[in-house]
Amino acid sequence: MSRRAFLRQHHALQCLGTGLGCSVLLRSIATHRLPPHSDEASLYVHWPYCLKKCSYCNFNKYIPRSQNHAVMTECLQKETQTLLQLSQVSRISSVFFGGGTPSLAQPSTIAAVLETVSKNAHLSDDAEVTLEVNPTPAGKASLKDFMLAGVNRFSIGVQSLNDDHLRTLGRDHNSQHALRTVSEARTLCPGRVSVDVMFALPGQSAKSWESELEKLLPVCDDHVSLYQLNVERGTLLFKQVETGELSVPGDDVTADMYKSARRVLEKAGFCQYEVSNFGKNNAVSEHNIGYWRGRQYIGVGPGAHGRFVPRAVGGAQREARTQTLGPDVWIQEVQRHGHGTRRRIQLDHRGLLEEVLVMGLRMNEGITQQHWELFSPEADLQHIFGMSENVQELQAGGLLILNDRGLRCSWEGLALLDSILPTMLLELETFFQSRVSVHQQQHRLSQRQMTVYIGET
Repeated sequence: MSRRAFLRQHHALQCLGTGLGCSVLLRSIATHRLPPHSDEASLYVHWPYCLKKCSYCNFNKYIPRSQNHAVMTECLQKETQTLLQLSQVSRISSVFFGGGTPSLAQPSTIAAVLETVSKNAHLSDDAEVTLEVNPTPAGKASLKDFMLAGVNRFSIGVQSLNDDHLRTLGRDHNSQHALRTVSEARTLCPGRVSVDVMFALPGQSAKSWESELEKLLPVCDDHVSLYQLNVERGTLLFKQVETGELSVPGDDVTADMYKSARRVLEKAGFCQYEVSNFGKNNAVSEHNIGYWRGRQYIGVGPGAHGRFVPRAVGGAQREARTQTLGPDVWIQEVQRHGHGTRRRIQLDHRGLLEEVLVMGLRMNEGITQQHWELFSPEADLQHIFGMSENVQELQAGGLLILNDRGLRCSWEGLALLDSILPTMLLELETFFQSRVSVHQQQHRLSQRQMTVYIGET
């Protein structure tokens, strides 16, 4: 997500303020450290179906002509079992049902998948189980049944409280539907409801955005996810913007929107703990923290992604795995093979560190030295980045902080993360290239020494 914001010196550990609640939140996140080859993972389950496609959406979703819930449930269970057995993890830390529109699934499907998880790994009673919800009347009506099925956290796609904007986005709910769904979810799951909201929408001004956010926050629970609208090629919205039918705010206005949102959220008691995520009362998305901390996760369902070590077949390195996109083909593959994995890429050390770097810098606390050493015991953050002139320039500009504690963006730097990451990735690449060069020189030297030794015998 592109961020443009003003530059001013600020300490990165201040979470939009100096309140005790924010510091407690950051300390609670910092305690979550798991080794990269842990026998623990999170689980993502993708429900690919929607009733309609939003104008901005390029996600893996499908409008079904007909839908066999029994077959889909059976295949989700079968692939869950197969991949859990392949990974040999003994514990699932969290489960996230995303999509698509997973609130269109039957609660019995959710219960069946969770039962399969419990039969193949330990899923504690208090493990976070999140369901994305489309805030339609039907979505609202199903919340209680989903809770009975095992869901204990809802992520509600409100997106906007402006009905004109919702129509432009092609959403199938209005502002009143959204407010009622959030209210019902808060009644059922107090403290465990997240609201998704979008900015930089067509026709939206910085002033109207701030006013809309101020209207939304009093009805929110303890977690808000903030997303900038991206105009993706191949979508209806892209065509509308290209032809001039619609216009979206420019970079400067978008930067002002992001800056004002952080200010409004802080005033309402929300603490930013990641580029797009804000919580109060220590509310965080435990599942997403797993991604940002480089932990293993298993992806189930059409188009799902995963990162885990396939230990059951002798694997020793983490793999990036992608499941078959199309639901119909995915179902056939699961029925035939037990899973629908379409692509497997073994992550080498550099690839793994790139993911740890990119994901870790999204969080306010960044990457601690202790966490980095779990993945890179032979070279710490200072060794890789400390001597770089480009990194030193980012530090001098107040955007980046590298010290004995670790590596993190400042408050201003977090808003400019997209422009910082290429520099950091280049420095990581330079480090690996230099290490290869040293190894080659050492090899050539040993070869010459061996030649001399042989010649002397």
